[in-house]
Amino acid sequence: MKNAATQSIVGTGLSDPEEKAVYRKITIRLIPFLFICQVMAALDRMNVGYAQLQMKQDLGFSDLIYGTGAAVFFLAYFLFEVPSNLLLERIGARKTITRIMFIWGLVSAATMFVNTSVQFYFVRFLLGVFEAGFFPGVLLYLTYWYPQKQRGRISGYFISSIIVAGILAGPISGFIMAGMNGMAGLKGWQWMFLLEGLPATILGIIAWFYLDDRPANARWLNERERAIVTEKIEADRAIKTGVEHTGIGKVFGDARVWILAFIYFAYLCGSYTLAFWLPIMIKDLGVADIKSIGMLAAIPSLAGLVMMNWYGRRSDIMAERRWHFALAVCIAALTLAFSTLTSNSLLISMLLFICAAAFLSGSVPVFWAVPPAYLSERGAAVGIALVTCVGQLGGVVAGAFMGWIRNTTGSGDYGLYAIATLMILAGVLMIVCVPVRLLRERTR
Repeated sequence: MKNAATQSIVGTGLSDPEEKAVYRKITIRLIPFLFICQVMAALDRMNVGYAQLQMKQDLGFSDLIYGTGAAVFFLAYFLFEVPSNLLLERIGARKTITRIMFIWGLVSAATMFVNTSVQFYFVRFLLGVFEAGFFPGVLLYLTYWYPQKQRGRISGYFISSIIVAGILAGPISGFIMAGMNGMAGLKGWQWMFLLEGLPATILGIIAWFYLDDRPANARWLNERERAIVTEKIEADRAIKTGVEHTGIGKVFGDARVWILAFIYFAYLCGSYTLAFWLPIMIKDLGVADIKSIGMLAAIPSLAGLVMMNWYGRRSDIMAERRWHFALAVCIAALTLAFSTLTSNSLLISMLLFICAAAFLSGSVPVFWAVPPAYLSERGAAVGIALVTCVGQLGGVVAGAFMGWIRNTTGSGDYGLYAIATLMILAGVLMIVCVPVRLLRERTR
């Protein structure tokens, strides 16, 4: 009876204001909470970049040790991301997100007890293990609620949380490290890990009571509203592209999935280079005060926040992804490379960092509209996780490779040149290897 009623409701047709009202309700319910969760995830990932301003001196860590510790996180992320997404599809988002957030908050806070390089590597590896699956899991979760034509905008809303974390990370981390250093016998960086880690655990508990696995489970939607969402999602799934992913093997054997993974890898090489090394690059420009470094490091993230939401919406309106991504990532690459030529000017260097951060941020929601548009329903969980976990190896490059370059040459210039080259290659591959005819893209 319920299925028949639902079919009857769906068959009556949908008014545009009604559809907008339903998705406004869904967005108000889901996006703010998921946004806050991702802010904490990104903050717990980024804060190690600020911790190094004190931690390396206190513990005697070199750039290479720090960079390797930052990279170990992504190695664990790489190993456990696909299993985590498969688990989400099996047991649901509520249980998965609760598990991830509760444990990662405890592990992040435990970084305050690190004394040796081995302990640092171990804690960062555990953080990667337990955080693995959150970001791709939420992206998969959003495909259960939103049709393809809205995903550039919605992905932009969600992913902009990473930019907000970048804006907050500098001032908050700088304030904690400078203002609480020595309090209760703890170093400033120890207080930072504690105070920025535990909120994630609290959010994990809240997620258990707040989230619903799918629209069909959402009691805050009425029957008509659930039917509207179901119709829009099923209409997307009915679009055929000639590429059907009938199982895990089909996804792993698809060369374009691996190309998308490489493109995301190249993007994250640039993104994490700014996240991990921007505080040190600003310090190298002659800024010594930790609070000032934190404030300056927040400015590029603020520009990225504005660009991300405008660019994602523009891509949705034009129903075009490939050229939007390629243009943004190439501009970001060039400005990042040119920053090596302006070390005698803080102002010009900051303008280049701002431009690089803005276009990097603008490119990411556009990119994340592509994999769900290419992958069929059965391949989405594995494909999104595969793209994400391979991409996360960009954090290894941004951490270990840049650390090695700085240790070896005393400068990160050659590392920035290599990363800029990868980013330009990513833009070219998006145009050449991802034909628009293979994307499930609706123009209206």
